[in-house]
Amino acid sequence: MAGKAGSRLVHSVGYNDGKYKAIINGKTTSIYGKWQRMLGRCYDEKSLIAKPTYKGCEVSDSFKSYSLFYEWYVKQIGFSNTNWQLDKDLLIKGNKLYSEDTCVLLPKEINTMIVKNDARRGDCPIGVSYHKRDGIYSATCNYGKDVQEYLGGFDTPLEAFLVYKKAKESYIKQVAEQYKSQIDPRAYKALLEYEVNIED
Repeated sequence: MAGKAGSRLVHSVGYNDGKYKAIINGKTTSIYGKWQRMLGRCYDEKSLIAKPTYKGCEVSDSFKSYSLFYEWYVKQIGFSNTNWQLDKDLLIKGNKLYSEDTCVLLPKEINTMIVKNDARRGDCPIGVSYHKRDGIYSATCNYGKDVQEYLGGFDTPLEAFLVYKKAKESYIKQVAEQYKSQIDPRAYKALLEYEVNIED
């Protein structure tokens, strides 16, 4: 979406026409901050180096306009919770597009619950790590906590993964029920149907 002549684009693609304030009392508004970070995750080279999982991600034409993003945002369930996060992956697993049809707002607990941790596990399936000294594959799950809970040691990565998968999916359903009355019905449905795959 093109901006006005001479206007400064945000992360080379975003346009703020000034319809809604970006700064109030010297502080960036919560929604503007989320809009900036969304654009940065997709189009800022330094951000992409730091978080390569966002490579290939894009923002829809309407979301490149701050005013259109703002008008969508304030209609979403949970918009008044400033600590809730903009999510593009839950409704469509593996989605690379931030848009009005693919995004929902989620509490941080839910959003971080479905984020992968590729660096930690190396070549093992999600939820699994190999302990060379003991020659076993361990399954762990954090259940929304800072520390991983040990689920057991196994001879093969597949055995460990299946134990992790069962535990993680059960936990996701529990959290879905906990937040059922607070989140978008689409998000609730997606959580109930969420499947952990070995290729995640």
